[in-house]
Amino acid sequence: MHSAEIRQKFLDFFKSKNHQVLRSAPLLPQDDPTLLFVNAGMVQFKEVFTGKETRSYKRATSSQKCVRAGGKHNDLEKVGRTARHHTFFEMLGNFSFGDYFKKEACAYAWEFLTQVLKMDPKKLSITVFEGDTDLPPDTETEEIWKKLGVPANRISRKGAEDNFWSMGDTGACGPCTEIHYDRDFGEDEGDQIMEIWNIVFMQYDRQSDGSLKPLPAPSVDAGMGLERLCTVLNNFKSNYDTDLLQGLVQACASRSGKNYQNSDSDNDVSMRVIADHSRATAFLIADGVLPSNEGRCYVLRRIMRRAIRHGARLGFDKPFFHDICAQVVSQYQSVYPELSEAQALIQKVVKQEELSFRRTLARGLELFKSASKSLTKGDQLDGTTVFKLYETYGFPADLTAVLAEEKGLSINWSDFEKAQKTHEKASAGGLGLTGIKDLYRELAEQFGPTKFADKPSMPVEVLAVFDHELLLKETPFYGESGGQIGDTGLLTADGVEIKITDTKKIVGLHVHQIKAIKGQVKVGDKLQAVVDWERRERIRQHHSVTHLLHAAMRQQLGSHIIQKGSLVAPDRLRFDFSHFEPLKPEQISQLESLVNQWIFENQPAKISYMSLDDAKKQGAMALFGEKYAEKVRVLDMGPHSRELCGGTHRERTGDIGSFRITSEGPLAAGIRRIEAVAGYAAVEYAQKERALLSNVAKSLKTTPGSLLERTQNLLQELKDSRKELDQLHHKASTQQAASLISEAQDIAGIKVLVKKLENLSPKMLQTYADKLRNQLGSGIVVLGLETGPDKCNILVALTKDLTKRFHAGKLVGELAKVVGGKGGGRPDFAMAGGTKPEKLDEALGQVKEHLKGATNTALGGAQRNPGNA
Repeated sequence: MHSAEIRQKFLDFFKSKNHQVLRSAPLLPQDDPTLLFVNAGMVQFKEVFTGKETRSYKRATSSQKCVRAGGKHNDLEKVGRTARHHTFFEMLGNFSFGDYFKKEACAYAWEFLTQVLKMDPKKLSITVFEGDTDLPPDTETEEIWKKLGVPANRISRKGAEDNFWSMGDTGACGPCTEIHYDRDFGEDEGDQIMEIWNIVFMQYDRQSDGSLKPLPAPSVDAGMGLERLCTVLNNFKSNYDTDLLQGLVQACASRSGKNYQNSDSDNDVSMRVIADHSRATAFLIADGVLPSNEGRCYVLRRIMRRAIRHGARLGFDKPFFHDICAQVVSQYQSVYPELSEAQALIQKVVKQEELSFRRTLARGLELFKSASKSLTKGDQLDGTTVFKLYETYGFPADLTAVLAEEKGLSINWSDFEKAQKTHEKASAGGLGLTGIKDLYRELAEQFGPTKFADKPSMPVEVLAVFDHELLLKETPFYGESGGQIGDTGLLTADGVEIKITDTKKIVGLHVHQIKAIKGQVKVGDKLQAVVDWERRERIRQHHSVTHLLHAAMRQQLGSHIIQKGSLVAPDRLRFDFSHFEPLKPEQISQLESLVNQWIFENQPAKISYMSLDDAKKQGAMALFGEKYAEKVRVLDMGPHSRELCGGTHRERTGDIGSFRITSEGPLAAGIRRIEAVAGYAAVEYAQKERALLSNVAKSLKTTPGSLLERTQNLLQELKDSRKELDQLHHKASTQQAASLISEAQDIAGIKVLVKKLENLSPKMLQTYADKLRNQLGSGIVVLGLETGPDKCNILVALTKDLTKRFHAGKLVGELAKVVGGKGGGRPDFAMAGGTKPEKLDEALGQVKEHLKGATNTALGGAQRNPGNA
């Protein structure tokens, strides 16, 4: 049975049982710093299960995309080596929020498996919670299964480790029951008797002291892996045999020219790794994660680099991984349309990362060669180097072990583990995420979301006051979100004046940060709220033009342009976007012109509300990885831009005024940043620019209109002056060189000139040495030069006839040791740098000694071969 048919049968079955069919949530958890990625179907319902959030439905079903790599659930190193471990997988889920419970959940599962999918009931077995010191055995669920026809000998009790589930140290939890399928074959019991469905009965709320408090409305969280279900239904040996992965495996086989044998061979492992990792890569990028060295982005980079490294093992010597990821898009886009929307981005990101990593891979191989070159067969490679290869260059330890084995080396794994633990300790909390204060969650639960009124002023009532912050029942102050910074203003009443210094939006609350100017406020007080409306108007201009800029960039630069972050402030805007090369000046000008053209059209802005699916069908842009409500707010800025947005905006594009890009540059790998100004800020920017030009023109005794011509003339004059100065220096150095020849000494029948010089650049030093060497005819020139308080140079130049007796590079290397440096070069010409100019005289004083002892030493040039004597 095809995976698409199984997925649809599942969703249709639960739809027939009055479940709301929901889209998969993005892979990036929303407001949850405890998770790297969404790793189960229930993640998007966490707040619903705990009663902190309500939905319009009591039953839901979904096919949720999940990633388990990094953090607590990390299957990365097992992927490719087992039949059922993955970084990316799909979780089929059905959920009840205080509606049906154990009886219906078990009955639905049994009906779907045995009647819809026609699975043999004799191959199904059940586990239930056996109880512990705090809780009794779950005999209720055991009896439900017996009534459904499951024989007692196929029902077993398991402990909390297997059959009790919790969100974390605190929160919703409860016993679970698992359905297993006997495949009649397998490498171990877990492979033969395979768990396919886990049904969690959330009936307790674990308190901070560990005690369990019954939930007022027990719920159900049931999940089943689509890959495993496909494997079982088709009697396959491995998840990689299913249509979900086999096409990707065969793509690797075809490109590499190797046959896939479904074995444990290195080639087959590599093909499975690439197939699995291509899915994780494509889906993560589509949800807004880009490879870098921090947090979630670093996990993606690890996944990608592991796949690319396995590609190298298969013999791929050119970029290939973007093509495999393209096949993922093709295969899954009908179910997950976000893949096709991000197709161009996925291709560009993956190809650039592979090109970059191939260079890194080469450097890593060089590091291994360097670390092991002095080792011989039977020696041990230190574990710190092995870990550095792993952490810095993406070399898994098993690859280093293979390289070491090929050289007959062992590895100090104890040192490796120590280095790993040190790194983990140093990078603890490296997600860069911050939690939300329990106080805010409690207030949100008590009062619900703050109602926002988009108006300059209004009467308000105080709901809570705490730590220089307060909540209002309804507010005209916009809370920072979506890139738009929070409002400022005043709260006033008789004898009271409170300054609002900022407004944050936290779990639906508008949290006002305050500073008392006069009087105090308390819960229940009624005041007049006044927004700094001039500031808000400037912010609105910048927010509206950000939408136009995004649309213009996608039109002119390509659909791979995705917003990666923004700041909308009164004095400027900042827009971070996915792109892989600097914008050319003409591209920046074209963007400015197009955005200003749309501004001058003075088209109306339009706000509408609809479902997310309807919004996307109408072409609305959504931020990748963002979580949206059932109903979304769609903003049209004229006919050119349609995005989902909850911010404040101007009524017409013409209200923006004008637009100027002030800078463009790199931010991170694959991400660039534009800064710009609009409206009043654009006028102020132009005025400052004009004043600067006027002052510069005045300084150069010209007008702003003639500034370019004047600057070009001055640059030409400067160039001519430098040329004339160089000619004078050349003439002077020639004359000085001629006068120095008389200072040459005779050492062992060779003319040798040793001199410490001043007021020369290192480049001129080389020219000077050439002149002296030429004038000597036959001889050696050794020059010293101080170039700074802790810098100096030594140069050695030989005439060609002496290179068989002496070597300039070896001599300068010996002299450089005296001045705290090193260097080398050709037999006839070499230069070194040092950090101890105070020892330059000492170094030059050793030249005579070194030359006298040069015969038959390391300082000598080409030596006679004794065998030819």
